[in-house]
Amino acid sequence: QVQLVESGGGLVQAGGSLRLFCAASGRTFSSYTMGWFRQTPGKEREFVAAISWSGSWLSYADSVKGRFTISRANPKNTVYLQMNSLKPEDTAVYYCAADTTERMRSGSHFNDYWGQGTQVTVSS
Repeated sequence: QVQLVESGGGLVQAGGSLRLFCAASGRTFSSYTMGWFRQTPGKEREFVAAISWSGSWLSYADSVKGRFTISRANPKNTVYLQMNSLKPEDTAVYYCAADTTERMRSGSHFNDYWGQGTQVTVSS
């Protein structure tokens, strides 16, 4: 069992930066693929980024490539999402996800564990 807790969301002006954190419980964190998704009211949850258990591969949605960076620190049971050059359309609730497979690499929503989400609001 893995529990995920996101933090780091907030209000930022367009062009600004935020860093999201996802703290995971459980001793098997290092064996999970980790990722970030986001959702706005009335829309489906959208894939943002994913990272393999070892960090050997990274995957990004086209909408965030070159602006967002996902990373992880296995000894700290933490995954990060550095978000730069933020745009109003990045406004959403951001969710952390964990999965034992690598299907998140293709943006799969069928993940084993989800966090509760953290709100990111980008003002124009």
